[in-house]
Amino acid sequence: MASSSSCRTWHCLLALFLLSSAAYGQLSPSFYAKSCPKLELIVRSTMTKALLAERRMGASLLRLYFHDCFVQGCDGSILLDDVGSFVGEKTALPNGNTVRGYEVIDEIKKNVELVCPGVVSCADITALAARDGVFLLGGPSWAVPLGQRDSATANLNEANSDLSVTSLSLDVLIALFAKKNLSPRDLTALLGAHTIGFSQCANFRDHIYNGTDIDPAFATLRKRSCPAQAPDGDGNLAPLDVQTQLIFDNAYYHNLVAKRGLLSADQLLFNGGSQDALVRQYAANPELFESDFVTAMIKMGSLSPPSGTPTEIRRNCRVVNS
Repeated sequence: MASSSSCRTWHCLLALFLLSSAAYGQLSPSFYAKSCPKLELIVRSTMTKALLAERRMGASLLRLYFHDCFVQGCDGSILLDDVGSFVGEKTALPNGNTVRGYEVIDEIKKNVELVCPGVVSCADITALAARDGVFLLGGPSWAVPLGQRDSATANLNEANSDLSVTSLSLDVLIALFAKKNLSPRDLTALLGAHTIGFSQCANFRDHIYNGTDIDPAFATLRKRSCPAQAPDGDGNLAPLDVQTQLIFDNAYYHNLVAKRGLLSADQLLFNGGSQDALVRQYAANPELFESDFVTAMIKMGSLSPPSGTPTEIRRNCRVVNS
């Protein structure tokens, strides 16, 4: 009898644990299975429409998601506009005039709200949009852990400090990712996102004119559209991946081995340092890269706001609920 009683007690404790885990916001790919079962279909169809209009948008929304998660977790704080005395993150130096795709998030949110009003966070919509952007450009898909909430705050200072990576050393870059509980392997896989998209001349000018770890022919090619003297041509775009700029593949790592990384932060991964061997592995094995990229994306997507941060489900992704 004692054994039977303790068994029943154990089952009760397990049930309580599971209930409390759900109550306290454990992330799960099935978080909206009952409350908004058509969510992923809505996101995928809206993203497909957006990429048919402009394929580059897949890369833009992936970058937007990175910049969201790296500042107080994946909380949708990057989406908040400056309104009245409220200061968001959009004007941070690494975000201003470069992060784009906000209107696509607005469109997805509008479409989701028509079906599931007040249920799905802007943070989760951003995560799904980033995943679908990768997939629609030929990359892997994965089950996104959902259940993140939207912050009622933003952090301009953290955006300025934790998103500025253009002039760092590899050790500092590794330490910056370690602050987000991401390993050097995660870092090297996540920077593979630069296999799609573009960057502005202002971000790579110093590398192509003053870098010592760059293929001279590649530097000459990029100088054609990026004048030496700022601010001339600051906004001129060049592809991050010179080979397949709008296809998600492992060509980025081939570029690094050939010293054709566009940004100095890219080439740091293959410059006689700790990540050289892994870069060569990713260049030789696209399946390994995709597997590690998905693992790192799921880890990054689990970053939540600091304890005590006020959160909500925003009605409009650009402003805190009134």
